[in-house]
Amino acid sequence: MNRVVAFLKRWGLVVSMLTGACAYITFINIEPLQVCKPLLSKAISVSQPTLLFMMLLLTFLKVKPSDLNLRKWQLGALMLQGLVWIGGAWLMSSIPLSENWRLGIEGFLLCMICPTATAAAVVTGKLGGNQGSLTMYIILANLLASALIPAMIPMICPKAEVDFLTTFWQIVAKIFPLLFSPFLCAIIIRRLLPGVTRWLTSIPNAAFYLWMMALSIAIAVSVKIMHQSFMAGSGIAPQLSIAVGSLLAAFIQFTAGKWLGKNISNYSSNEIISSTQALGQKNTIFSIWCGYTFMDPLSSIAGGFYSIWHNIYNSYQLAKRNSPS
Repeated sequence: MNRVVAFLKRWGLVVSMLTGACAYITFINIEPLQVCKPLLSKAISVSQPTLLFMMLLLTFLKVKPSDLNLRKWQLGALMLQGLVWIGGAWLMSSIPLSENWRLGIEGFLLCMICPTATAAAVVTGKLGGNQGSLTMYIILANLLASALIPAMIPMICPKAEVDFLTTFWQIVAKIFPLLFSPFLCAIIIRRLLPGVTRWLTSIPNAAFYLWMMALSIAIAVSVKIMHQSFMAGSGIAPQLSIAVGSLLAAFIQFTAGKWLGKNISNYSSNEIISSTQALGQKNTIFSIWCGYTFMDPLSSIAGGFYSIWHNIYNSYQLAKRNSPS
């Protein structure tokens, strides 16, 4: 049993990713299972937010409001996301681009402006980072995305009929309930039910195992979107362009996050971990929705690719941290 736990600590995210991908591939290739499709879709639509809520609740029970401190690296990270998004929007509105280049850049920009994943707090905690400063950045990054996405979408996709206030409230309604409801519940439970708080926070790795289950579902959904896009006739070239754009975004943000934490404020190693995860780990479910809703629907698969890239890197980080000395 101890070996299983040790293995999951090192390679749990890889196991989750393979489980999700294999589950989807198995499902689409076994004809009798197709009758379960409506029921399965309903189960996923309920289980995914439920798992994320439970995971965030367990994480936020360990984060007090007083832990939500502002850091200099947060400003640098916000500037990077915002400037790349605005600069990319100007580029796409000013320079004629081929279809593959346009899709690649669109996917890249979508991955850059996409806010930090709420699950980043769980991974940051496992890596030894500061969950308080990471949670603060999650809030700031979501506010930034809510303001800049509707402002720049008309430049990126001129054909899109986007009203700023309508789009702003659509985005707020999509991302903030799942972020703030577990946070508020955690505050209430911590103040009114200290015994329950102690019991929930004493369960070892509970939030991480919940994230493993949620990640399997997220990867299955990502593989489904990429598969359906290919079957619809998008071809290899556009998907390859988007894959490269999302991989470039992942490399830039993980690298920049580490640099910001290390050089701007000279914080301790736990802040370097927080800044790295804050920029690198993305809410890919949101990016898929955003791409499909406001941009070229094909660009939404950038979120699926990015989910693979950032979880591969997170797996490497966890394996390295938990490897025997």
